Amino acid sequence: MNRKATRPIGIFDSGVGGLTVVREIHRALPFEELIYLGDTARVPYGTKSPDTVTRFAREDAQFLVKRGVKALVVACNTVSAWALPALEEWLTLPIFGVIEPGAQVALEKTRNGRIGVVATATTIRSRAYEVAINRLDSKARVFPKACPLLVPLVEEGWLRHPVTLAVLKEYLRPLLREKIDTLILGCTHYPLLKPLIRRVTGPKVALVDSAECCARFVAARLSQAGLLHPRQERRGLLHSFVTDDPERFEAVAAQFLGGPVEQAWKVELPPVKLALTGARSSR
Repeated sequence: MNRKATRPIGIFDSGVGGLTVVREIHRALPFEELIYLGDTARVPYGTKSPDTVTRFAREDAQFLVKRGVKALVVACNTVSAWALPALEEWLTLPIFGVIEPGAQVALEKTRNGRIGVVATATTIRSRAYEVAINRLDSKARVFPKACPLLVPLVEEGWLRHPVTLAVLKEYLRPLLREKIDTLILGCTHYPLLKPLIRRVTGPKVALVDSAECCARFVAARLSQAGLLHPRQERRGLLHSFVTDDPERFEAVAAQFLGGPVEQAWKVELPPVKLALTGARSSR
C-alpha cells in the first residue's frame, strides 16, 4: 500500500464556495479525510489582480501542504484560471483545478458546439474556459458572461429569492440569444442556484456543475495513482479552517453541505517560504 494514501486531501477556496466541491468529493470519495481552508478574510478573489490571486493561492497551498496532504484541490475557479500553473511548478504533489474537468464535460454534453460560461469577472477575463475548451475542440464556440452579483446573493442565502431570479434573467438572456445548449457554472457558488438557473434556461440547456466534474476527476486520478484511502469502514472527516469569522462560516457551511458541520478553526496565513516541504527546489 502507498503510505501516502492515508493522508488527507487538501481543498482551498477564497471563502465558502469551495464547499460545493467538498460536498461532491465527499460523495465520490466518502472514506477520505478532507482538510478545507477558506480564506474568508480576503474573499472575494474574483475581483483581485492575477498577481494577488497567485500570491494568495501560494499562501493557501502552503498552509495545507504543511498539514501533510497527499493532494491539493483548488476549489476556486479564479485561482484555477490564474494560479494553477504557478502552483504546479512550485509543488510536487498532485494538484487539481476545476476548469479542465468542466471544459471536458461541457464538450461531452454539447450538441451544437455553443457553450456558455458564467463566472466571476476575473475568471471571465482570464479566458481560461475558452482556452481549455478550444484546446480540446477548436470548432466549439464559447460565450462568456461575468456575473459579479451572484456570489453575494448566494452568501446572503437568497437561493430562491425573486431578486436573484431577476438578476439571473439579466445575466443569462444574452447567452440564450446566442442559442447555447450547454452552460458551465464557472464558480463554485453557482451550483446552489441550479433550480433558479434551470427556470431561466429551460430543460434543453445542459448545466455543467464544475464541482461535480472536479470531484469525479479527482477520484479517477487518485485511483490511477494508487492514492485512494484503503479504509472502508467509516466515513472520512472534514476539518475546516478559515482566516476570519468561524461562526459565520459554520452557519453558511451548513447551507452548502446540507447539514450541521464541525467547528471551524481560525488561522493566520504566513507569507510563503520557498523551503516548504513538498515544494520543488528553487533554481
